[in-house]
Amino acid sequence: MQDNEPLVVAGAVLALRLYDVAHAIDLPSVERIWADQPRPASSRLRLISTPTKAVAFGVAPVEVPLAPVTLDLPDGPVTATVLARLYDFGVVTLALRVPAERLGFAAFTGLVNAVDRAVGTHAVAAVPWPDLLQQVRTTFADALTRPSENGLEEDYLLGMVEAFDTPMTAEALQTRIDLVPLLSGETRPLAASARADLLARRFSYYTDDFVALTWDRAFIYEPRGDSDVLDALEVANAQLLEMRYYDELLDDELPRMYDLVEGMQRARSFLSSRRFAGLARRLYGLVAEVTELTERVDNALQVTEDVYLARVYGAALELFRVSAVSAAVDRKLSIVRDTYAALYEEASSGRAAVMEAAVVVLICVEVGLALWPLWPLWRH
Repeated sequence: MQDNEPLVVAGAVLALRLYDVAHAIDLPSVERIWADQPRPASSRLRLISTPTKAVAFGVAPVEVPLAPVTLDLPDGPVTATVLARLYDFGVVTLALRVPAERLGFAAFTGLVNAVDRAVGTHAVAAVPWPDLLQQVRTTFADALTRPSENGLEEDYLLGMVEAFDTPMTAEALQTRIDLVPLLSGETRPLAASARADLLARRFSYYTDDFVALTWDRAFIYEPRGDSDVLDALEVANAQLLEMRYYDELLDDELPRMYDLVEGMQRARSFLSSRRFAGLARRLYGLVAEVTELTERVDNALQVTEDVYLARVYGAALELFRVSAVSAAVDRKLSIVRDTYAALYEEASSGRAAVMEAAVVVLICVEVGLALWPLWPLWRH
């Protein structure tokens, strides 16, 4: 440990991995399934220190503890506790927590980077994520609506400190500790501009709490042990994952939609109006489904009166570009809506043309029937 380096007395490294596993998850069914197992009880996510009236979950996710796993780190194996959270809009979060005690801050940073190498996206060794995810899928199979294996996932890494060897203010923390190696994962010195970018999103409410956010990592100093910021960051990652899913869903759907419309226009027939109506109904169903679920994702967490948590949560949504992906989804939905309206109009015009032709045929038949008795006279 370097001279004057603070000692992390109590802290942890938390690795998150989020997966899209289904169209939706029936959370009451999850609770019933888990209650039938001889395991620790499940619970609903609840922000600890934030007043209930200051936040609102659309539907609070269910969290269940899983069996601990062992991670092989350079300094030896460590045991990580595992928690799974299931969101009603189809996302599962797996969280591995590695405790950190009596470590100098440089060693704590080394632990954060070691955990990242062990379980991160580019980990070389076998990682526990697939087995843990399969365990959740198998256990709660009956609660998954339209299960999917699209391969979409997000990951996030957090270094959290609850206590240093001496009480520390947020101002003192930033002068005594170099957060850049922890936030970047780099061991080589970074340029001043890169350092400034990494440290651009820093937040404090009390004199002794501190949060620094980056795209894929965060550092949290919270001597009261509150997990509200951590939970808000997890929800923001879950929202990003689901918006990515719907963005890719519409990316795949739009070319198929164009091909179907073009094919129908080339192969016009007596039944064209029915085909246009059928495609219009399908597109209307897609719009309704995506709109409903994206609204559910948007409302996953609403922070109203807690100004500090709202700032951190809003900064995370902006940093993760959730609004940009959501806007892309809205643009593609608008294209689908316009196509639906055009197809509906085409189908209506086709039905009107068929009705007009039928009316003309009926008039001709009636005239023919009226003139039929006179046919013998005309023959003579």
